[in-house]
Amino acid sequence: MALPFSFTLPRIPVSSGALIFDPAGRLLVLKPTYKAGWTIPGGQMEADGETPWEACRREVREECGLEVRAGTLVCVDFLRPRPGRPGGVRFLFDCGTVDDGELAGMLLQSDEIAEHRLVPLPEALELLSGPLRRRVGAALGASPFVYLEDGRPPPHAQDEGAVGPTA
Repeated sequence: MALPFSFTLPRIPVSSGALIFDPAGRLLVLKPTYKAGWTIPGGQMEADGETPWEACRREVREECGLEVRAGTLVCVDFLRPRPGRPGGVRFLFDCGTVDDGELAGMLLQSDEIAEHRLVPLPEALELLSGPLRRRVGAALGASPFVYLEDGRPPPHAQDEGAVGPTA
């Protein structure tokens, strides 16, 4: 049965990223081939029903050959659309520490990733850009989870003791 009207479903890009650390507490950052700057492992969620956690695991496996087995959601960040940029929703998972043996066996996806580094957190935050830097920085200090908009906590979502709208 055809509907008497037509409509367009909203399309909001969704991606998942992973915070992966070595035993010394350094963060894994990647240098993508397709854009300037450094990033963390992660990428777009597939529209086939893939969950944010499944996207995180798949992207880490594809980009650097690591198999993450556990992760804690530490941040959801809503990015507002801007001219030429669609905005979207970004999930960030803390995937914990990976041992030196696994890190030594990393296999970078050469068409997307030029190089990787394990860097102390202050240096990692300098390498990451804009909302990603703010997202990672906010997530590292969050307990247990942080909600952001454009990489910043919105005042209305962070009020202690808030349980809903007030009159």
